[in-house]
Amino acid sequence: MPCSPRKARVLLKDGKAKVAKQEPFTIQLTTATGEAKQPVSLGVDAGSKTIGLSATTEKHVLFEAEVHLRTDMVELLSIRRQYRRSRRYRKTRYRKARFQNRKKPEGWLAPSVRNKIEAHVKSVNLAHKILPITQTTIEVASFDIQEIKNPEISGKEYQEGDQLGFWNVREYVFWRDGHKCQGRKNCKSKILNVHHIESRKTGGDAPNNLITLCKACHDDYHVGKLKLDLKRGNAFRDAAFMGIMRWTVYNRLRDQYPNVSLTYGYITKNTRIRNGLEKSHWVDARCISGNPLANPLKSWYYFKQVRKQNRQLHKANTVKGGIRKANKAPRYVQGFQLFDKVRYQGQDCFIFGRRKSGYFDLRRLDGTKIHASANYKKLIPLERAGTILCERRSANSSPCLKTGVSLAHVR
Repeated sequence: MPCSPRKARVLLKDGKAKVAKQEPFTIQLTTATGEAKQPVSLGVDAGSKTIGLSATTEKHVLFEAEVHLRTDMVELLSIRRQYRRSRRYRKTRYRKARFQNRKKPEGWLAPSVRNKIEAHVKSVNLAHKILPITQTTIEVASFDIQEIKNPEISGKEYQEGDQLGFWNVREYVFWRDGHKCQGRKNCKSKILNVHHIESRKTGGDAPNNLITLCKACHDDYHVGKLKLDLKRGNAFRDAAFMGIMRWTVYNRLRDQYPNVSLTYGYITKNTRIRNGLEKSHWVDARCISGNPLANPLKSWYYFKQVRKQNRQLHKANTVKGGIRKANKAPRYVQGFQLFDKVRYQGQDCFIFGRRKSGYFDLRRLDGTKIHASANYKKLIPLERAGTILCERRSANSSPCLKTGVSLAHVR
């Protein structure tokens, strides 16, 4: 259980405890001291981009955090697929394309979805490592995407869809736009193309990402002669992810920990409004934990998921002679690696860029630049890099708190 800073210093000085983690600062007892434990409830606000965590007792908040997940997985996988196909078409010694009749194993999930699910489990594991949690409650959500599109849908309309009666997506997009160019006004060209509003790599071929343009407008737009204010229609990628992951996360947590239960978003919203709390992920997690009026802390923790390593062997663009430059860099430069947590002139920050000469780009997790070229001799190492970086933030600066809310700090 958390203790006061004074008691922690005494335990460390007497050798009865050791430092287990710097951030969040955690000590571990080395001898039994007869400390009493209280029931601790963990609330998990699951999400496709942000996870909210809150560990509470009946009276006090012990730990609150937000975990921001990676959103670059789809683009990176598309780039890798592009490189793989280009290698197959070049005259290089490479394996031929395999037949696509292989059966996927039971329970297979797309890599981007699997990464988010594993991040949820890892975040819950982090809270369990630093606190004696007795109850875990996770909020899940179910979205009826077809009803969101059409609130009056019913019956067999669920099985028909928007593209019923059309040969392909292209024909449906032409019909939806009235077989007219959506670019310049009064454009009467009869040669029509389908344009991707977002890149096909990340946006896909969904109808809400496609628009009808004539050949002239399409060519002028891509060379920069024509400017269009194009915005994609409603994308339901996040809603689809929540529908896929909710039971997988719940089942994995239930296999690891006892007393895991589910709750739903409408219950969380009702609890938050009834107790006069503002909307944020960690406040929602506090409501999910069952103790919405527990005394909050003066600070909360911001976690950010980052890429572990870049395995790309060569750069994408070629130089003269058709040679691709190697994209290899040493893991350590002057004993530091990417995303190491360091202290520079009294400020805690992370290494976001490095040079072989020993100068580093230092930033905070929100992107604030501390120094663009700091010498390695002035850096004090604090913590080695991991896939989830941690930064402590003050609750007073959070926009989600109302004025007048008590911020009594509990140790």
